[in-house]
Amino acid sequence: MSNKIITLTTDFGLKDPYAAEMKAAILSICPSAMIIDVTHEIEKFNIRMGAYVLASAALYFPKGTIHVAVVDPGVGTRRRSILIKTRHGFFVGPDNGLLILAAEKTGVDGVYELTNPRFMLPKVSSTFHGRDVFAPAAAHLANGAKPEAFGPEIRDIEKPSFAKVIERKGSFTGEVLHVDGFGNVITNISAEVLARMGVRDWLRVELASGRLRLRFCKAYGEAKPQEPLALIGSHGYLELSVNQGSASERFGLKSGDKVAVGVTEK
Repeated sequence: MSNKIITLTTDFGLKDPYAAEMKAAILSICPSAMIIDVTHEIEKFNIRMGAYVLASAALYFPKGTIHVAVVDPGVGTRRRSILIKTRHGFFVGPDNGLLILAAEKTGVDGVYELTNPRFMLPKVSSTFHGRDVFAPAAAHLANGAKPEAFGPEIRDIEKPSFAKVIERKGSFTGEVLHVDGFGNVITNISAEVLARMGVRDWLRVELASGRLRLRFCKAYGEAKPQEPLALIGSHGYLELSVNQGSASERFGLKSGDKVAVGVTEK
């Protein structure tokens, strides 16, 4: 493999040595690896946030990039360690839903459980698979190891609610993936779903707090200041927004809240 870019996405922060230990494990196996930090500031244990950030960033890296993600409250339990091969690159991490949004965006070609000790550090801690399992796997991939060498191919990987959109009687129900620093409410409902619905000018949005009718825009500035709107954001997901304001505060929405959408006339 000529491309030896390895990215890291974790909730480790930078105060502790954990991110550096992962890099050390990678470089000891593949000294020529180019390691890119996507972020180490995912909210602690927030798998949904980690999945969104990884899915947002991964597509923009060169083909063949290896993405390691660790937000892993189940480390040391029976949850599996996996490698996902896609048409664009590779994803390595825990089987807890963290990798699935990014992998599905880039086209899954195969999923393998990491069971071969040859591709792990000699001593595997039950509390730090990021260093002892995931980082070495990425480094061996960068050195040219084939995905099928790491362990058996599997099909029943974890797919949490934030990776699912449910169709029911002409409407689609998803949930809030992320609230960004501007207060934009980013859902897991994709541009492809809205295209299938035939959304053009207006969108019906049902929340726990009530029903909204929002103008479907291409840019925030198409709405007046403090006016609510809906649009497809830069990462391909439906956003509920308020121009120069906070949709999260306006509508009382937070990560994980349900959102249903349908077509409405003016």
